[in-house]
Amino acid sequence: MKALSIAYKDLQIFFKDRGSVIVLVLLPLLFVVVMSGALGSIGQSQEKDSRTSLPAVNLDNGAMAQALLDGIDKAGGVRVEPYTETDAATALDEASVPFVLTIPQGFSADVEAGRPTALHFVVHQDADRTKAEAVRLVIEGVTRDLSLQIQLLAALEQMGQMQAGSPEAAEAFSVERMQAQATSQFKSASLQPLVDVVQKVPEQEAEREENEGLTLADVAVPGVAVLFVFMTAQNTARSIFDEKEVGSFRRLLAAPMSKAALLIGKMLPNFITGLVQLVVIFAFGIFGLKALGLTPITMGKSPLAVVLVSVLLSICSSAFGILLAALARTPNQIGGLSSLLLWLMGLLGGAFVPLFLLERFLGPVPKIVPHYWANHALTNLMVRGLGLADVTLDLLVLLGFTVVFFAIGLWRFDFD
Repeated sequence: MKALSIAYKDLQIFFKDRGSVIVLVLLPLLFVVVMSGALGSIGQSQEKDSRTSLPAVNLDNGAMAQALLDGIDKAGGVRVEPYTETDAATALDEASVPFVLTIPQGFSADVEAGRPTALHFVVHQDADRTKAEAVRLVIEGVTRDLSLQIQLLAALEQMGQMQAGSPEAAEAFSVERMQAQATSQFKSASLQPLVDVVQKVPEQEAEREENEGLTLADVAVPGVAVLFVFMTAQNTARSIFDEKEVGSFRRLLAAPMSKAALLIGKMLPNFITGLVQLVVIFAFGIFGLKALGLTPITMGKSPLAVVLVSVLLSICSSAFGILLAALARTPNQIGGLSSLLLWLMGLLGGAFVPLFLLERFLGPVPKIVPHYWANHALTNLMVRGLGLADVTLDLLVLLGFTVVFFAIGLWRFDFD
């Protein structure tokens, strides 16, 4: 009962401060909107064409030249970009492009007539040789296919000429019919090849499927929620220092209660405000984003599991507040060092960058902060539709952080 009385008194003081209430309610919602825009930029950049650019100068402008460029562009991995001869030469000299493909004048006429011709693929001396070789192989592959098509059509034409003396054979195997059939087969083979080669990287493929369909809010809302719930840990530490300064903390020590119960009483206000923050942020994610014309979030298939994660998240944040109060020696340390620490932990735990990107670049490093496990659990429940059994490890790790924070805080706390 004494702990509840302490919590009730701290809550009254907290909610009388309008600035604190604004930070508690409005600032997280602003971050949700801002972070959604930032993540939108990331999403758009990932959707850009990632193929290797191939500057191409078409001096011929004939049917065969255009067929060659279309074939290269559709082959995969290479994107053809038209250049004038002057612009291409300047760009190559300035090393702003690594290589240039030039189709000479008369290319189409030579190919159709069966005369040898050559393409010019010029590579800058400082270009990435591996990339240049890959592009050259694509060009050669498309060129061979085009040459094969022309040669076969020419062979069929010769067969038609040889059968011209036989009216019955000429009717059954006319040049037009054979060429039309061959052209149809080439087209069918290009659209539906008999053998298709698909390259996959198992980890990247699984990651792509796992994160397919994520909306901006799906990524921003859990991250912002975790960030600001942990930011309230400063309130616990600051409340303790304020009471020490005015002398009321000594009266609390004189009360018939254990030191652990006293600290639990100081944790309860942070626990309640953390839950209030989560309710406000999730409600905004469900109803506010919809009112703004954005895609809303959902509570997933297991709302009770989301509630359990939220409760444990708020408790963990409150215990971290006790740890801050135990380690800090002045109010300035609470306002400065703890803020820096909490923002860094939020950054590392997925508040600003999606977890799948953090893990791609940092590996297991983000797992050292509780923010990661809370964010991971909420994302799995609210975004991917998993259940309580799927976030058991996240809950156990959060509980472990809570016990460690409170134990160290109780051990190192200065009760004098």
